Amino acid sequence: MAHAIGYIVSIKCLGRLGIYQGKITDANHHTITLAQAFHNGYPCNGPVQITASDILDISFIERAVEEQQENSIVTIEKPIAKRLGRSHSTSETQPSSSKQAQQNGGYYNKSKPIDIDLSKKFDEALPGSFKNNTPNRKGQKGGGKQWIKGWKDEECFGSPLDQHMKGDFDFEKNLALFDKQAIWDELNSQRPDLVRNVETRKKYSVFYWSSKYRHDENVIATQPTSTRQIIVPKHEFTEYVTDDGLIIPCISKHLRKKLFEAAETAGLTFERRSELFGTAAAEIAIQLLGGGHRLNPNNMHQLPTVLVLCGPHRQGAAGVNTARQLASHGVRTIVYCASLDAVALKKELSLYMLTRNRTISIIPELPSSADLIICALCDDSDMPKSYPMLAEWVNKNKAPVLALDPPSGGVPGILAKISLLPVLPLSHSSSNGKLYLANLGFPVDIFNEVGIKYRSPFGAKNTIPLHPNE
Repeated sequence: MAHAIGYIVSIKCLGRLGIYQGKITDANHHTITLAQAFHNGYPCNGPVQITASDILDISFIERAVEEQQENSIVTIEKPIAKRLGRSHSTSETQPSSSKQAQQNGGYYNKSKPIDIDLSKKFDEALPGSFKNNTPNRKGQKGGGKQWIKGWKDEECFGSPLDQHMKGDFDFEKNLALFDKQAIWDELNSQRPDLVRNVETRKKYSVFYWSSKYRHDENVIATQPTSTRQIIVPKHEFTEYVTDDGLIIPCISKHLRKKLFEAAETAGLTFERRSELFGTAAAEIAIQLLGGGHRLNPNNMHQLPTVLVLCGPHRQGAAGVNTARQLASHGVRTIVYCASLDAVALKKELSLYMLTRNRTISIIPELPSSADLIICALCDDSDMPKSYPMLAEWVNKNKAPVLALDPPSGGVPGILAKISLLPVLPLSHSSSNGKLYLANLGFPVDIFNEVGIKYRSPFGAKNTIPLHPNE
């Protein structure tokens, strides 16, 4: 077995011993010792000794590279940079004799590495018992091509990089060599003077250092341009502005009364105005309740409850109308009226009774809680009636309050979150919360009749928010 020393072999062993690969350094009739051994593809820590009784099959792969390179032409791979018209780098092969160089005209030929066929050499060196187990490399795919140690495929990898990496890269040292300020100065010098002057003023101004913007704010002012398209005959009160920048002037109670009388004469009766006002109030109430997330036909077990507090006047009738329209959307409604026999409420209450929702007239019957409270207790008189017990119950409930056409000074004892106003607003106090204006469909000639120059500010909406014009 001494003639097998120096060969690289693959040994298949019995049972769970697996496969060993390595170079034979010692061999006899009983054991084989492998150096640089691999067991099932994993490297071993040292030499491995395998007994003959454990060997199932042995395959000779090749002889050691040092012995293969004897009496053969050495291929020297030198990477050449890509040139124009070439898609890959090439290598140069140096001839082994001067005679071959002369045949080539004194120039080295460019060629691929020489393929060395070692299968014939193995057949001559091995005895018959080993020849049968040696694979025929010419019969394999690739035609017996051998990869010599240290040879690299220049077309894929190029020159080796190990020789150029002498240590870890020092990022801080190289970053210190980069003069960032000089680069910025050069870039600034190439920009127009106008841009540089603006940035200089911003940099040294107090506004630049004191102003801080959130991620959702814009540096440029985005306030809409104010437009006045409604003019009242006598401007004595404050003004409001819409989201689109339209100025909405306030009117007096006397002018408002004249406007409603002109609408009544033209055919816009209280019932028709109440229906439009109740529709607008129902839209805002549905949004306060959660919209489509809360009012879902597949979510009937979580329907909201709305309590409507109504006084014995037209504002109270508008509250009952709102309760009826909310009931048509599937909302549970409870109407509280201190006097169910009030003349102003009879028509609206008779329609509301058809919804089969509750009506109550005493405070102990109020529900323990509600998702929304609609307040229509007071009219626009100068001295609105107070309801201390109801106000105490509302404040304890902590539900949001939607006030329908409240007095300009607010409902006594009750703070509204949102107040809905018809046609044109009065001058309201902060106790009425956020103001919304409802469109009741008044024709422009009705406004002209009372001396108001009017152009609709509603656009595509039936209700628009109002903000104090500061």
